[in-house]
Amino acid sequence: MRIDILTLFPQMFDGLLSCSIVGRAMEHGLVDVKLHDIRTYTHDKHNIVDDYPYGGGAGMVLKTEPIFEAVESVSGELGLPSVPTVLLSPQGRLFNQELARELASCQNLVLICGHYEGVDERVAEHLVSDEISIGDYLLSGGEVAAMVVVDCVIRLLPGVLGSEASLAEESHIGGLLEYPQYTRPAVYRGWTVPEILLSGDHGEIARWRRQQSLLRTAKRRPDLMEKAVLSPEDKRLLSEAFEIKS
Repeated sequence: MRIDILTLFPQMFDGLLSCSIVGRAMEHGLVDVKLHDIRTYTHDKHNIVDDYPYGGGAGMVLKTEPIFEAVESVSGELGLPSVPTVLLSPQGRLFNQELARELASCQNLVLICGHYEGVDERVAEHLVSDEISIGDYLLSGGEVAAMVVVDCVIRLLPGVLGSEASLAEESHIGGLLEYPQYTRPAVYRGWTVPEILLSGDHGEIARWRRQQSLLRTAKRRPDLMEKAVLSPEDKRLLSEAFEIKS
């Protein structure tokens, strides 16, 4: 997979692209992430990328020309008429695991990082194929949002994680939160690891983990539980868990 990121601040991505899972994925050739400074697609001596909004108002708006030219340059380099192009915007559809899987299926992907008071609406209307928001709050720019999308998408690519089982058991896979995790020591400051995890009974451990996943989702994210498809066994485990807690 190749991801092209259009940004005014490419240096913000240095840590993300050189460390941890994303850095290793790039090093092993599993993904190619390219950064494009939007300013390099301007044609004036001051590299102006923004202007005052028509109709008045506070702040500045990113201009159409450099963004269109940057995306068209990427498409031309790839030899494609168009590439899936996402504008990171507070007005976009909410990013989640399902959407991450959708983006991970793309061979090529362009991410546009908005900034200032936003981007000229003609970019949204005539250039991008999607707008995505990572949450109902405001950021200084789309760079942080792009990092979230990149990290989430890359870890879904084949071969990126050391174990496919790790991906299958993470939070939001299957619509539920992940069960509690513990490691050594078994006792710390008087707080003990649940005995079932030390029993060696893998069937009972799997049952306990499923029950804890259901209980945690119901308590912390009832909105997710409302959408979850539960089997009769899941419902029994959840009912049993609430009886134990009460």
